[in-house]
Amino acid sequence: MGLRRGQPRSPPPPPSTAQRTAVDSGCPTGSAYTRAVARSRSVYVCTECGAQQARWLGRCPACGRFESLVEEPVGGEPVEARAVDLLAADPRPGAGKAMPLREVDAAASPRIATGVAELDRVLGGGLVPGSVVLLGGEPGIGKSTLSLQLACGLARAGAPVLYVTGEESLEQVRLRAERLGEIPPRVLALSETRVEALAEPWRSLRPRLVLVDSIQTMRTDRVESAPGSVAQVREIAALLAATAKADGAVLVLVGHVTKEGLLAGPRVLEHLVDVVLTFEGDREHAFRILRASKNRFGSTHEVGVFHMGAAGLEEVPNPSELFLAERRGDAPGSAVVPVLEGSRPMLIELQALVAPAGYGTARRTCLGIDDARVALLLAVLDRRSDVDLVGRDVYVNVTGGVRVAETAADLAVALALASSRLDLPLPTDVAACGEVGLGGEVRRVARLDLRLREAARLGFRRVLAPAGAPPPPGLEAELVPVASVGEAVAWLRASRPEGGRERAYAEP
Repeated sequence: MGLRRGQPRSPPPPPSTAQRTAVDSGCPTGSAYTRAVARSRSVYVCTECGAQQARWLGRCPACGRFESLVEEPVGGEPVEARAVDLLAADPRPGAGKAMPLREVDAAASPRIATGVAELDRVLGGGLVPGSVVLLGGEPGIGKSTLSLQLACGLARAGAPVLYVTGEESLEQVRLRAERLGEIPPRVLALSETRVEALAEPWRSLRPRLVLVDSIQTMRTDRVESAPGSVAQVREIAALLAATAKADGAVLVLVGHVTKEGLLAGPRVLEHLVDVVLTFEGDREHAFRILRASKNRFGSTHEVGVFHMGAAGLEEVPNPSELFLAERRGDAPGSAVVPVLEGSRPMLIELQALVAPAGYGTARRTCLGIDDARVALLLAVLDRRSDVDLVGRDVYVNVTGGVRVAETAADLAVALALASSRLDLPLPTDVAACGEVGLGGEVRRVARLDLRLREAARLGFRRVLAPAGAPPPPGLEAELVPVASVGEAVAWLRASRPEGGRERAYAEP
């Protein structure tokens, strides 16, 4: 569409950085080379997964998130120049020398005990010098408290510790540390958000441990973007990790999580670190669980259990007794299952409530367990047993704020649902463990011997388990074999006391 006579023309847009560079180098601004350089100056990076795209898209093709692509600048150094620099000779003496792998001393880097036994269990025995640990969790779950306890534990052993806070002032950190007891003099705190300002304290103190709370609040002058952006988080993490590995210090980065429960920032942040720890739990409950989703120096199956008290996070060496402390044995809809977290068995109480539906569609509400798994068990109970659950509201809860993800809890969930529907409480000395298939059969689970021994240790004299599973030698409990869900429901009916009756089917 042309301009009318007398209409002023709009000024042309200012030249971009690539166009100015091309003009200075003698290239015409309209050439194909100039256009290619201009396009390579920036890419669109997903804030959720870190995937890069050449142009903006409404949805990230890698992770499927909407409105997550942001524009980030890209360095102008060509790949050929970086390759030449990499192949150049290293002036440092002894740098880049290979040695036979079998001659490497695995005990040359001993682990550092943190002073927190549950944290050492998750880490695999302690911190490794030169490693980078990423600690994530929801706001208010206790990440800063655990970081302070870790700093005080190492400082009491004589190691200097540098605690960098970017979210709070030093006075706020001091108030939080007061409830942890005496603060060792080797814990030095620094309130700073610029990563270049850490060079002088790091160089003068030479700490064994550096804690950064949090990585999303830090910024660097190397990247021109807001703190917490993809480029800032990636550059800061790479810079701090390289410094920690070169100095032999342990670096702990505290990170936020998104509303989906994932670590905020690009996924490349998880690839840069050696250990990824996740602090879980409900803020309404006092229990906290520490898991390792990535660990280059140990197993990812161990968990640590803590109790949030007035003096900070207290270790729970025997979580089963704590989870079952407030259990009512005579309440219908309650069942106990021995779950396995790594190599540690724990007894968890599962609660179920089946009530008449007040509306046309029955409601299903689950807390601490997968909704789809409960829906599957409801369908199996309805088709493979004589328990009528059609038109009933169902509520399932895992006490203590714990989340159960393994299928070994299927039999306990089915018994809790049947107990609530039939209004028949399970005996107080009974636990259940087994996986339920679509045909109603009860299948075996892994490490059944550890689960049975933990149940027997806490006073459970009868354990319902899959038929055919051999009892471990020396078990101080009776193993009740069940082959199907219908058989388990029949056993529940037969276990009711004399004079008891089923009141659920008498409801209108």
